[in-house]
Amino acid sequence: MLTVRVGKTKMARRPNFSAKLLLKYMLVLVSAAALLTLLLQNYSIPFKDELRRALSGDFQKSVPTSRAPSKAGPCDVVRDCPEDHFSFFVRSGAANVVAPKICLQNKLVLGTVLNNAGVGINIVIINGKTGDVVKTAHFDMYSGDVKPLVELLKSIETGAVVLMASYDEPATKLNEEARKLIAELGSVSVKSLGFRDNWVFVGGKGASVHSNFEKYLKNDNAKNKYENWPELIEIQGCIPKYPE
Repeated sequence: MLTVRVGKTKMARRPNFSAKLLLKYMLVLVSAAALLTLLLQNYSIPFKDELRRALSGDFQKSVPTSRAPSKAGPCDVVRDCPEDHFSFFVRSGAANVVAPKICLQNKLVLGTVLNNAGVGINIVIINGKTGDVVKTAHFDMYSGDVKPLVELLKSIETGAVVLMASYDEPATKLNEEARKLIAELGSVSVKSLGFRDNWVFVGGKGASVHSNFEKYLKNDNAKNKYENWPELIEIQGCIPKYPE
């Protein structure tokens, strides 16, 4: 005998997420999103910015001159100049202990490590058109002879750029002829240069103007930094190429 039950049919129950469970998942997602944002701010963004600046060259443009021994090596500075200029860095000696240094295009051309610096007056001559180093020399102005210095100064050709730096004692043997020849390169301070003074200078043959690239520090026992010597001095800048 067939029997039919009349009434509500019992159906399978669908799973439901409770409000508490849903809230828990939302809190986890929000926390994860916050952590991800923090990581991106601390790592990704600066990295992308630095990479973009490095690839586009903006980093060098934004810091034309910086003291960065690890990058510049013995020249201590990194300097960018316009294409039609040469960069330079000149530092005097420190007392009778640390020799001077002269750099061109961020490369050392005179200094202790090259074994071409010495007491007295240190000189680098470069071709004003190409920037090539023509000569490096140093002249002992305490126990040496001024004649070789005079001969070198007379031999400098028009258009050459001359960079000079003192070390220990630059003036005892410096006579009027030598001072005049250096003054013709654009120096003003050479006329007053005295015993153990510090001096750095960049000038040019045929410029017929006073150079803006010169520093001079008088030997003064009341102000000296290194007992009987004044502190070291330095200059840096860009030299325009001599026109053809």
